[in-house]
Amino acid sequence: MTTAQRTATSTWTVDKAHSSVEFAVKHMMVSTVHGRFRDFQGTIYIDEEQPQNSQVEAWADVASIDTGIADRDAHLRSDDFFNAERFPRITFRSKRVEFDGSRKFRLVGDLTIRDVTREVVLDGEFDGRIVYPWGNERAGFSAEASISRKEFGVRWNQALEAGGVIVGDSVKIILQVEAVKQA
Repeated sequence: MTTAQRTATSTWTVDKAHSSVEFAVKHMMVSTVHGRFRDFQGTIYIDEEQPQNSQVEAWADVASIDTGIADRDAHLRSDDFFNAERFPRITFRSKRVEFDGSRKFRLVGDLTIRDVTREVVLDGEFDGRIVYPWGNERAGFSAEASISRKEFGVRWNQALEAGGVIVGDSVKIILQVEAVKQA
């Protein structure tokens, strides 16, 4: 598809079946626990002529957290961590996109967890754009960021007798996104 055939701004929705919203955090200072949110949505508004003006809006349902351990997931949903009942969604709204002249970009935006909003930077890569065999157009993106969970009010922890804590402060966010262009 040539640039002339594209509209100035296109709208894309995240395909949940082919995307993931994951995280990783240190446990007891020696291992890393991985988890994901099973329920999420996102919309990407791509400015075809000036991609730096593109925007992203997304959310994840806190109750859909899944680390593979039911008791741990219940604890993460509690007020010790996310308080899914009071703060049911984690949201992200972009402010700007910065490009380095290649497929790499920095997506700067506001992340809100537990009603605390902080600016975060997602380091990303454009993974490609294709026309799907069944007719619609798709694009792929990957992105990562590291945040301090304490800065978002997620403070529960317990000191270890030998030193250190049960849960690390730094949380790595890992996104794999396949988006579908809307007609």
